[in-house]
Amino acid sequence: MQFHHHGYVSGDPRVQPAAGVGLNRPEELPDEVDVLIVGTGPAGMLAAAQLSRFPGVTTRILERRAGRLVIGQADGIQARSVETFQAFGFAERITAEAYRITEMAFWKPDPLDHTRIIRAARTEDDPHGISEFPHLIVNQARVLDYFAEFMANSPARMKPDYGYEFRRLEVGGGDYPVTVTLLHSDGQNEGKERTVRAKYVVGADGARSKVRESIGCTMAGDQAHHAWGVMDVLAVTDFPDIRTKCAIQSGSGGSILLIPREGGHLFRMYVDLGEVPEGDHGAVRSTTIEQIIGHANAILHPYSLDVRNVAWHSVYEVAHRLTDRFDDVLPEERATRTPRVFIMGDACHTHSAKAGQGMNVSLQDGFNLGWKLGHVLEGRSPESLLATYSAERQVVAKNLIDFDKVWSTMMAKKPEEFESPSELEDFYVRTAEFPAGFMTQYEPSILTADATHQDLAAGFPIGKRFKSAPVRRVCDTNPMQLGHHATADGRWRIYVFADAALPSGGEQSPSPTTDLAEWLANSPESPLGATPSGADPDAWFDVKVIYQQDHTQVDIGTVPAVFKPHVGPFRLTDYEKVYATDAKADIFELRGLDRGGVVVVVRPDQYVANVLPLTATAELAAFFGPLLPARKPA
Repeated sequence: MQFHHHGYVSGDPRVQPAAGVGLNRPEELPDEVDVLIVGTGPAGMLAAAQLSRFPGVTTRILERRAGRLVIGQADGIQARSVETFQAFGFAERITAEAYRITEMAFWKPDPLDHTRIIRAARTEDDPHGISEFPHLIVNQARVLDYFAEFMANSPARMKPDYGYEFRRLEVGGGDYPVTVTLLHSDGQNEGKERTVRAKYVVGADGARSKVRESIGCTMAGDQAHHAWGVMDVLAVTDFPDIRTKCAIQSGSGGSILLIPREGGHLFRMYVDLGEVPEGDHGAVRSTTIEQIIGHANAILHPYSLDVRNVAWHSVYEVAHRLTDRFDDVLPEERATRTPRVFIMGDACHTHSAKAGQGMNVSLQDGFNLGWKLGHVLEGRSPESLLATYSAERQVVAKNLIDFDKVWSTMMAKKPEEFESPSELEDFYVRTAEFPAGFMTQYEPSILTADATHQDLAAGFPIGKRFKSAPVRRVCDTNPMQLGHHATADGRWRIYVFADAALPSGGEQSPSPTTDLAEWLANSPESPLGATPSGADPDAWFDVKVIYQQDHTQVDIGTVPAVFKPHVGPFRLTDYEKVYATDAKADIFELRGLDRGGVVVVVRPDQYVANVLPLTATAELAAFFGPLLPARKPA
């Protein structure tokens, strides 16, 4: 964490100086805003948190409740989400309070007595080491709390506006073309309507989204006609794996997915209630908590479950639904206008809860859109950037639903219906990278280049998230993960993996790395030249260099200046952008990086956008050209 560059900081360094709209943020919801977000679920809160780093953008996030969420229905936090939390500065703190999944146990009917269950297998949760981040279980409400803290500490000083219910919207013209009608749902004005005008509206208002309805999007899909009771409980039991994630299949055909919760005592059970008959008309949803507990005890035999306290419970039928689009632009309008209204999270994709994907995919919806809105509204990028949101995220949601159909079907199978005794656990291990959140790969677009030079960086596939690796920071010799310093600040990352030449001997010897550094710093074609006059030189682009040698061989005094920018009002030198390889794990070897050097461009939401040779300055300029404001000739 860097601070003091604007002067000495004696308090909490996570609290950034207020700026822009944060200097005089009105308590009451204003009549005109740049971005209006409806719903304080994971997608909406992450988008708001990202936009809180753009203090020139007026963003407000609304919630019909009177205050914060107390009990959340989602609790599974996949590794990609924890990686995202790192960018927002709270991965370590939420990990400390969460339950960490390291293994999964599979219980099946005893072959000698099908009325009893036995432990048949254990599998590692991440046997292939797909991430350095853990798989966690923690209350969704705590995730939202951390995003709220990030927003409050950011320059825009954002906080949710509680007590507003969305009613309808209309898209027209003018500077604030979206007119939104709201209803006060709490407080002294309860029951009264009011109107807000916005440049953009984001609907993160859940599966029954009124924003989705307002823009004419339709949800299509099917029901699996299978019901599950879910409960968060405190109980006494003789079941030995009560603090281990388990898939439990009984001889009677019922099954349980057991998820231990944070805090050492609470746990969640998804209890199989069986097939839903035709004409049920939702009657299964009236299943009582006593009946759910009864089903659980029957499945667990010979073990018993004595529930002492129920924190929350519900009954649901598995549904897989996806909207036809994620914004308000009809297919025939794509070439004529850009979006003004967006939907995300459960408002545009729903699925079962048992793969732990709802909150995790929704978070990435918010991350994808948040920085794009910030860039457009701040003048960094053209409005055409916003069309990429629906194009990118709808494909991800479709892949998720396809995966979840298979997983939820397998969880509902009877033991005798599997082709092999280990089919369920084999599928769990074989597909681990997908639910962990690392299979997303964006197709070529204005934001994602073709894989022309992919062979130079095989371990950083274009379109996939930037997979971190160990490095050594030269200035203080600290070992660290390179990707962990990509904070959610809206900046592009340009990682320069240097050729074999070293910056040493008092003067910089010519090399592809020093030539690139000179071009980045001084060429009128360099993307860094788009940075506004008066801003820090790294305000829009975070440029880092990673040398192939050990840190003791790198003379930081002769590292090119573009990798050591002068920042803040005192123009202090930032030495923390210069890295060397870690002696225990060479990043060049780990990620298949060409020893002749390579540039890896990473988007603000941590996805690899381009891979180029060090000499491909024209290609680098051409890539950023459509993404940056036009520059006046010198």
